[in-house]
Amino acid sequence: MKVKALSRSTADYTRETKSDLQRVQRNIDPALHPLERAREYKRALNAAKLERMFAKPFLASFSGHVDGIYSMAKNPWDLDQIITGSGDGEIRMWSLERQETVWKAREAHRGIVRGVSNVPGGTTDRFLSVGTDKLVKVWSHSEGAVGSDGTAEAIATYSGKHAFTTVDHHRSQAQFATGSSLVEVWDVERSEPVANLTWGADTINTVRMNQTEVNVLASSGTDRSVVLYDLRTRSALSKVVLKLSSNAIAWNPMEAFTFAVGNEDHNVYIFDMRRMDHAVNVLRDHVSAVMDVDYSPTGGELVSGSYDRTVRLWDVARGHSRDVYHTKRMQRVFSVRYTMDNSYVLSGSDDSNLRLWRARASERLGAKSNRERATSEYSDKLKDRYKHVPEVRRVLRQRNIPTAIKRASQTKNEMLASRRRKEENQRKHAKPGTKPRVPERQRPIIGTTSK
Repeated sequence: MKVKALSRSTADYTRETKSDLQRVQRNIDPALHPLERAREYKRALNAAKLERMFAKPFLASFSGHVDGIYSMAKNPWDLDQIITGSGDGEIRMWSLERQETVWKAREAHRGIVRGVSNVPGGTTDRFLSVGTDKLVKVWSHSEGAVGSDGTAEAIATYSGKHAFTTVDHHRSQAQFATGSSLVEVWDVERSEPVANLTWGADTINTVRMNQTEVNVLASSGTDRSVVLYDLRTRSALSKVVLKLSSNAIAWNPMEAFTFAVGNEDHNVYIFDMRRMDHAVNVLRDHVSAVMDVDYSPTGGELVSGSYDRTVRLWDVARGHSRDVYHTKRMQRVFSVRYTMDNSYVLSGSDDSNLRLWRARASERLGAKSNRERATSEYSDKLKDRYKHVPEVRRVLRQRNIPTAIKRASQTKNEMLASRRRKEENQRKHAKPGTKPRVPERQRPIIGTTSK
């Protein structure tokens, strides 16, 4: 007689470790799970609630400056290094890991430090600084000399004719650009600028070199314009004039033609340099002027600091911020940066503190096991799938913001609604075609010019 014996692998029903959960066989036939969608919805709601419960974005505050922090630079070749410049002329280099100052120059400039920028190269720790004393100084943590009072001294100095407002270094060449009453391009081997670029602005607010398309330079001025220059021909490419002036420009590190502009009208505009007649996207949630913007290393997110004392994080494809950071003691935010590992955000305000935040408020730091990672990914998928359900959407969008900002936001929304209602009434009572609808992405643009 032939006997057939059932056989199975012990790995299918035994535990991996003593503390592991018991494995359960699951039949994925949808007919056997009529309540699957209801269970998934409940899990998505719980995941959304847990995300807000564990949202603790603030990590540390670095104290050391005695005046406001008005400029900041990160080192793309060193994740641990950040450089700040304050209103009393002091420059400090910080270690994010140790959360302390590792280098400083007390009287780097006579007056406010308006801009700092790293010199590229993984083998050098040089960086530039500019101030209202009409000087550009080159500093180094390892090469610079130390004065009798124990503070560092510059290894090179360039003198200009006007007070500088901003500086940015070329990615690969030994040249940098500064902004004052005009845009000046300097060679590190010469004491005078090699090119002067201007197109109508009395004062240049910011200058940024494209780190991908390295021959393109962008600047914004007090004449409300954003101008693009070509460094090869040393001439202007195009110009767009907005309704209000812009305070900051940031190039997308992954898309060479895209850049973001922080404007005085409380909005961040994303432009494509190939078509400047309209904005690609408009990010609107701030209730005061946007003072600084910076892209994440992936190019998919953006951080902005505003005069309304908040830091907001954005998805570049959406029109509203995904999160807002603030503290009771934080004042006007003048500089923000994403760290190069895409995990943290830095902000400098005029209360003299440098603050470190999580880029994702509820993300747990440190190494994760495979099970923790799988659970986190599953929860994210559930929240993304059910984010349009009213209960889940309400929990995900809930933020506790200061009363002053909440009231200002309500007032701003009422003003915008009233303006739209007035335009609609004028359009109803006007002749057909005399009051065309202007798209929101073209509304802030007064005109464009190309050379």
